[in-house]
Amino acid sequence: MAASTELRLDTLPSDPLLLVLSFLDFRDLVHCSYVNRRLNELSGHNPLWKNLCSKHWLLTDADRQQRGGSWRALFRQYYSDLGRYLQHYALLKRAWEQLKAFLTLRCPRMIASLKEGAKEAELDAIEAQIGCKLPDDYRCSYRIHNGQKLVVPGLMGSMSLSNHYRSEDLLDVETAAGGFQQRKGMRNCLPLTFCFHTGLSQYLALEPTEGRNLSDIFYHCPDQMAQDPSAIDMFITGSSFSEWFTTYVNNVVTGEYPIIRDQIFRYVHDKQCVATTGDITVSVSTSFLPELSSVHPPHFFFTYRIRIEMASDALPEAACQLDSRYWKITNANGNVEEVRGPGVVGEFPVMTPGKVHEYASCTTFSTTSEFMEGHYTFHRLANKEEVFNVAIPRFHMVCPPFRESVVRSQGRANDTSRFDNDDSGGDDGDDYGDGDLRGINMAAEEGARCPRHI
Repeated sequence: MAASTELRLDTLPSDPLLLVLSFLDFRDLVHCSYVNRRLNELSGHNPLWKNLCSKHWLLTDADRQQRGGSWRALFRQYYSDLGRYLQHYALLKRAWEQLKAFLTLRCPRMIASLKEGAKEAELDAIEAQIGCKLPDDYRCSYRIHNGQKLVVPGLMGSMSLSNHYRSEDLLDVETAAGGFQQRKGMRNCLPLTFCFHTGLSQYLALEPTEGRNLSDIFYHCPDQMAQDPSAIDMFITGSSFSEWFTTYVNNVVTGEYPIIRDQIFRYVHDKQCVATTGDITVSVSTSFLPELSSVHPPHFFFTYRIRIEMASDALPEAACQLDSRYWKITNANGNVEEVRGPGVVGEFPVMTPGKVHEYASCTTFSTTSEFMEGHYTFHRLANKEEVFNVAIPRFHMVCPPFRESVVRSQGRANDTSRFDNDDSGGDDGDDYGDGDLRGINMAAEEGARCPRHI
């Protein structure tokens, strides 16, 4: 009878043990190092810690060469400084690196506005100053970059119409603390962004109070129909700092938001929102303007950007000129409005092979959503009698999620209806916005009275 073979850890080859250890996270590797001498030696294997440094801190060979030491020592160094942010750091660091790489190529002057990261002690001092804890993902991002200098254009996007301009800066934590809100209706809210021209800010809720959830990010909107000045409605833009920031960065680096004159414009383009008629293609992107909108009364302001392009391989005799536009507008109640008018934004563009014409206009409505579709009428330059229509694809405009003020919701606890039925009527006209980036100081209440332009 053959003698049994005893399986001993110290007799096993290193390669399979290292393979097993490669599936462990850093805490488990540390625990393994206390089991025996063999595992202590293997758990310090440099490639294991290199992978962990790459996973959690996005470190490269160049980083290690610059700092020196082993990968394990480098991991320990980063963990001692940033360990509390382990679940956020890689996500936010990657977002920042992607954003900076994009800005370097497309909006280089914004790079100079970014501030160095804040120190841990500085963030602790801000918490003591405002008397509230900052979310860990917010702190983590501000350890990487402490917002930006107060400049134009702002890092968090711009919007322009002929009589209205907005560009939002990402506030550094010291400036944000100076705008920390403790008044009724906005208690314990920290501004994240700021626009010089409109005074508009997005706020971060540091405590779950007054109908807000912890870490809600929102534009505040005074309830114009309430007597109480603390009646503040909210257009929600994020449920946490990480979600808010990484979603924005993704929209920037993927080209969802167009770059116009070295600025990021927050137009959203539905890839299905494209229509081609013959040699001409029309596409539409839209953007909601919270600073010109309100929940009570229901008044939702959108701007849209239209791109008209003639194919570069079209024949020269296909050249044509736009004469008029037709819109069919349907609101959330199913009410339909039809509008006809000459040209677009007061112009009658000529389209030739390869030519692109873009313009911006706007519309307001009193229901939470609306869609528009229609056509342009053109005539051929070579034969004015040849008239034809070019389809404008249907595009939807939907109000972002919003939350009513506690004052109103308490007063209407038994009322389940949000809005009365109301046509989204208005007068016809276009508002040229393409490339017009003048800074006009227009208050939100002023803008809310602007006529509807289609």
